[in-house]
Amino acid sequence: MNAQDHVRKGTTTIGMLCKGGVVMAADKRATIGGHIVVEKNIDKVLKLTDNIAITVAGSVSDIQLLVKLIGAELNLKKIRTGKDASVKEAANLLGMMVYNNIRKFSTIMGITGFLMGGVDQSGVHLYNIGVDGSVTESDGYTADGSGFMMALGVLDTLYKKDAPVADGVKLGVQAINAAMQRDAATGEGIDVVTVTKDGVKKVFAKKVDSFVRV
Repeated sequence: MNAQDHVRKGTTTIGMLCKGGVVMAADKRATIGGHIVVEKNIDKVLKLTDNIAITVAGSVSDIQLLVKLIGAELNLKKIRTGKDASVKEAANLLGMMVYNNIRKFSTIMGITGFLMGGVDQSGVHLYNIGVDGSVTESDGYTADGSGFMMALGVLDTLYKKDAPVADGVKLGVQAINAAMQRDAATGEGIDVVTVTKDGVKKVFAKKVDSFVRV
């Protein structure tokens, strides 16, 4: 067994609705048990389709499998129907997969958490897919991971729903940075992705160099 394939990531991920799009952000640290850093350059905000992005947290092997499965199912839907899935359809499908995954018998708990944001014909949407498979639509902002409380403290204070995407990007950086200061399992850097009518774009990527040179 390769322990790194079953890492439980302490992390911080956030999503927020802005005027004309969704902003999603996360740190870049992967840990075992929230104490031992095993990776310092993990992408936790992923493009799922041309109009949907997700953030990831939890057991790496389960995350990798679920991301592959949901991606394949959404591609199949487009091939069969000629239409992209709505954000709601994608969120409900992923929720069902997470529900089945956490309840299967295994010696390794399949703990995963996803935030999903996207733009479709009905507007801009943000969902939280819980570790139990629950699907909750947010009308403002949401956060996940071990540092979510610190991030929510920033969002509770500074978030404005009608703010432009550019302001949301800055706020996303502030929220993740707050978690990096106090949560031992959050760190190494910040990635921010936006989802608008122009698609999924990584708009901010910064690594934090903690190595001391003498």
